Amino acid sequence: MKKVLFSVLLFFISYGLIADEGMWIPLLLKDYNYEDMVRKGFKLSAEEIYDINNASMKDAIVIFGGGCTGEMISNEGLLITNHHCGYGYIQKHSSVEHDYLTDGFWAMSRDEELSNPGLKVTFLIRMEDVSERVLRDVTDEMNEEQRNSIIEAAKKDIVSAAKEGTHYQAEVKPFFHGNQYFLFVNEVFEDVRLVGAPPSSIGKFGGDTDNWMWPRHTGDFSLFRVYCAPDGSPASYSEENIPLKPKKHFPISLKGYKPGDFTMVFGYPGSTTQYIPSYAVDLTMNVEDPALIEIREAKLNVIKAAMNTDTKIRIQYSSKAASVANGWKKWIGEVRGLKRLNALEKKIRYEKAFTKWAQNNRTYSQKYGNILQEYQEAYNTYKPYRHAILYVFEAGFGPDAIVLARKMSGLYFLSQREPSQSNIDATVADLKNTIESHFKDYHEETDKKIMAEMIKLYYENVESNLRPEYLQDLSKYQKKFDNYAEAYAEAAYNKSVLANKESALTFLDSYKAKHYKKLAKDPIFSMYLNLMNLYQNKIASPYNNVNYTIDSLNRVYMEAQMLFLKDSTLYPDANFTLRITYGEVEGYYPADGVEYKYYTTLEGIMEKDNPEIYDYDVPDKLKDLFYNKNYGKYADSDGTMHVAFIATNHTSGGNSGSPVIDGNGNLIGVNFDRNWEGTMSDIMYDPDMCRNISIDIRYALFIVDKFAGATHLIDEMTIIE
Repeated sequence: MKKVLFSVLLFFISYGLIADEGMWIPLLLKDYNYEDMVRKGFKLSAEEIYDINNASMKDAIVIFGGGCTGEMISNEGLLITNHHCGYGYIQKHSSVEHDYLTDGFWAMSRDEELSNPGLKVTFLIRMEDVSERVLRDVTDEMNEEQRNSIIEAAKKDIVSAAKEGTHYQAEVKPFFHGNQYFLFVNEVFEDVRLVGAPPSSIGKFGGDTDNWMWPRHTGDFSLFRVYCAPDGSPASYSEENIPLKPKKHFPISLKGYKPGDFTMVFGYPGSTTQYIPSYAVDLTMNVEDPALIEIREAKLNVIKAAMNTDTKIRIQYSSKAASVANGWKKWIGEVRGLKRLNALEKKIRYEKAFTKWAQNNRTYSQKYGNILQEYQEAYNTYKPYRHAILYVFEAGFGPDAIVLARKMSGLYFLSQREPSQSNIDATVADLKNTIESHFKDYHEETDKKIMAEMIKLYYENVESNLRPEYLQDLSKYQKKFDNYAEAYAEAAYNKSVLANKESALTFLDSYKAKHYKKLAKDPIFSMYLNLMNLYQNKIASPYNNVNYTIDSLNRVYMEAQMLFLKDSTLYPDANFTLRITYGEVEGYYPADGVEYKYYTTLEGIMEKDNPEIYDYDVPDKLKDLFYNKNYGKYADSDGTMHVAFIATNHTSGGNSGSPVIDGNGNLIGVNFDRNWEGTMSDIMYDPDMCRNISIDIRYALFIVDKFAGATHLIDEMTIIE
């Protein structure tokens, strides 16, 4: 037994759980983490982080949109998040005439702030452990269907009670793969206006080349303002609305940081899978990530080539390119990091120790002794269907024309149910609005080239029985054309009403219910139907069945690991709920003979300056500020203008825009990325390599004040000098 425990200890040393790993539930900090945080330099109370009776840090933090974090930095509703989090909204306001992506945007008065329909921010009111209430009537004798039915009913009752008599929203989320449940009560504001954004040459400096990399010189921030009704309650956009006065906003420190200083990231990490078995790691490394990388790279090559030819295309596709590239580069780094860590071998060693522990106890042996074998059987079944699903939604739905077909499908299916003409007309009217929005960021030739690349990859990399029907037609194109995929795409776009805005609107102008038959024959809409038929008839059922099995195994395996590691303090995987991570400012050694410092400066931006490359074309005004050393009060004590810094906080997607807080509770940075060597941290954390990257808040304020001249925004903030 001593050998088993020693093996487990070695695993967790390599796994990082004794370092700065962890995404901790703020409600439970006092019980599990507070003393450790104090030892590392935190000087406030646990209640100043999370409290439901008094204003605390959690009241200054929001979910920004659907996948980022933001924080309040004034008592007048001013919010800071990342430039890349606000990028889609900045892009929507941009045109060739008003290119806010290239030139930046700064509202010099409240009247100039821009509304963003659909953008919401969400404040957490409170969270509560409701595990006992959710699981009260669950027994070991129940099958998964019975268990889930009882859980869903309990969750519904809890949510209903939490919302009663309030304007709040609520949800219950599982933790530890369904072994624990928490209630989250939220307040959602719908009037969020763009206040300021630096030009992309600052906010996106380095572009996709520098993405996920360190050293980094990106001024990745944007400013928004939250508005509310005159009584302080949430309200949709209205000229009568007023800036929100939040319960709490962060004071901003200009004092800087040094190696070893305490840092805390408070935000909404998206998803991690720290407790998965070796079979899941193998799937990620050898099936999922390689497929995603290849598909995204092909798409990205087409988009980048098109963006380099025309300003309008660059604006249309800038947000799409950023989204495609972000995952592509992350997955490349993830595979490299997992291989470097020997993650698969470490998981297997851990599983051997786990199995030995389980087999040494009769009760555990019966319940958990065969779970890894069951995992193996499940993943052997799961693998081909998982691969096929990636191709359906990444390659099949890669072209925008197929995405539009999906949006048209509601009209198609409605038409087959003999609806009234008024129902048809209402649906058509909505679709016309959708089409206007869709084609604003669309270029037919670019989309056609994407289609060709996706067809080729799909045909070459997926077994014939798991391909959509339209790929069976390729044989005749292969006989006639060397570039068969391009020829197929050309023919489809030439004949489809969905290929451009004019033909789509013309088709809808005279649409009747009987026209669904014509839509079914449209080559692009037919491709969409083929994809959905493939998914629904050949993939969904076996995929969902085995996925259901894996979910059940995950719950039982997590339960077993919590017993196996009962003397360890475990944190639940990220699930886009509010979490605390903490660590310290620290550089790292990415390779033999290479040392990375913990910060970068404006001098590095000048070193990268290249007017021939869009992502490295430094604005003249920034150059002037640099050469004149006109940094004002935002310079570091060493006289330089710090741009970004790194620390050991364990972060994930969703932490973009999160506040980086010092030991005194002051804002010192805004988290925006991880280093490439640490992108595998969603699966396995490495304390030597994993670093979160943040913009120095002083650089953000320097840009607002000295570069943009928006000093009125600085005047709103609470500055600690």
